[in-house]
Amino acid sequence: MSVAEERAGVRLTNLDQPLSEDAGATKRDLVDYLDAVADRILPGLAGRPLTVLRVLRGQAPFMQKNVPKYTPDWVKTVSMWAESSHREVRYALCDDRRTLLWLANQRAVEYHPTLGLADNIYRPTHLVLDLDPPPGSAFDAVVATAALVRQALSDCGLTGVVKTSGAKGLHVFVPVDDSAPVDDVAAATRALATRAEQLDPARATTAFIVEDREGKVFIDSTRAGGATVVAAYSPRLRPGTPVSFPVHWSDLDRITPADFSVHTALGVLGDRDPWAEMMPAPQTLPPDLIEHGRTIPVARVAAMHEGKRRARARRAEDGKTSDLPGR
Repeated sequence: MSVAEERAGVRLTNLDQPLSEDAGATKRDLVDYLDAVADRILPGLAGRPLTVLRVLRGQAPFMQKNVPKYTPDWVKTVSMWAESSHREVRYALCDDRRTLLWLANQRAVEYHPTLGLADNIYRPTHLVLDLDPPPGSAFDAVVATAALVRQALSDCGLTGVVKTSGAKGLHVFVPVDDSAPVDDVAAATRALATRAEQLDPARATTAFIVEDREGKVFIDSTRAGGATVVAAYSPRLRPGTPVSFPVHWSDLDRITPADFSVHTALGVLGDRDPWAEMMPAPQTLPPDLIEHGRTIPVARVAAMHEGKRRARARRAEDGKTSDLPGR
């Protein structure tokens, strides 16, 4: 029988249970890691509606936005209307260690806060580019694409920081001030992705449709509006339980995402907080970058229209084929 423990007034149970078959970590490993990085992960979670990935024994992992009915009344929450599900969703606000430990005890492995704060999730505090490698590619392909993004940022007077996604890719974060409305931030994100792609179109792509990427690294510019991105230092439900980890630009070619897990990240961190140390002050987006972005179609919308066009073309071709003699 598992022995229960208590930390910060939170009763912790079943700590010896594995998180999943291939996680290589127990619930205790998760709790201990999150407790140790609480002062470093919480600044990226505080005040932001939180979605978590939970993995309960005997069930498939699931993303949880709406907090369960048994949530303690000391857990801060915010209710927001979800257009997709046509209902009010009550999100957790993970503002303190006690809430973080409670979530960890609920087997919440991944932490995905919104880019905007609860009072206006549609005003992102950071512009984000997500670099997603094609299946089977080496990590150095993502590193090379990150260098393109860094160059595109530098060319327009911006600086950003980078972290592993905790999976196979990288996230580039650019803190922005509140001078630009959300549509302008989204436009600037599209422009930066396009400019990075144009620096080396043989290596990078902004093609939203997977079949159009031709084995290149995808620069995803769609993390805008009320989007979420996995937090720095968050574990990921992957083999070995890696974590999303901040990396200096100069160190990217010396690391792999698997270097940082709930077992190893604390040894690398020591008592430092590289995410906070590296993060520049909020920046004003250049007007010409925003104007450029306004000329670029929104990726999801463009992909939807292109998908419909291709479907019509296939139906038309099938119709022609069915009219051939002998059919």
